[in-house]
Amino acid sequence: MGIAAKIQTADWQKEKHVPALECPDRVKADTWTQVKVSLGKATAHPNTTEHHIRWIGAYFAPDGDKFIYELGKFEFNAHGEAVAGPNQGPVYTHHEVTFSFKTTKPGTLHALAYCNIHGLWEAEKRIEVG
Repeated sequence: MGIAAKIQTADWQKEKHVPALECPDRVKADTWTQVKVSLGKATAHPNTTEHHIRWIGAYFAPDGDKFIYELGKFEFNAHGEAVAGPNQGPVYTHHEVTFSFKTTKPGTLHALAYCNIHGLWEAEKRIEVG
């Protein structure tokens, strides 16, 4: 069984583990476009030491290209673990990222998120150029 069979999908508005992709549906060719990827936009995802999002990966698959391009992998490493020392409180990172990319071809933007309890989740969004 390949890894693709382990990647879960759903509607981000109903499932808190699915990345929400926010960016224009149509972009100008060769112009920087801002993309925001978050989880729990409709229903909050926990952000505790026991249950958290470990990372988000963003990818772009241009129409007609053989390969997919990795746009970035964003790790969230502070999950409330105690820090040694006086007056040291726990620190958390929030599972949300904003980045920019540009393309001259239409294609599909993909986001993967990894929950330490519930595994890999994917979302995708069609991007037109014009």
